[in-house]
Amino acid sequence: MLNIIFLLIAGSALTYISKYNLELVSVNMGFYTIADVPLFFVIVVSLLVGFSLSYIVQLLINISTYLEMKSKSKEIKTGQEEILDLTKTVHQLELDNEKLKHTGGETSDSNAL
Repeated sequence: MLNIIFLLIAGSALTYISKYNLELVSVNMGFYTIADVPLFFVIVVSLLVGFSLSYIVQLLINISTYLEMKSKSKEIKTGQEEILDLTKTVHQLELDNEKLKHTGGETSDSNAL
């Protein structure tokens, strides 16, 4: 429904532009000159070129953001794996510590205070 309303508004705007901008103009593009082009064609084409360029720029920004997010995701995964390894090591050390407490195998260090 919203698309239909948008299309009606856009169609009305294009109709208004084409109705009141029928003058013939010449378009200079560097070395090329196109004569006797209706002004509303120039307006509509310039709008379409602007929308296309902004879409391409936004698409490039989105691709760049996606690649950055992917690299950050890899860093997070690497960090989580490191945390898991350290947790396993801490757990193993705690088990070894409990074994030493229950076996009474504390070693005495003659140089200890």
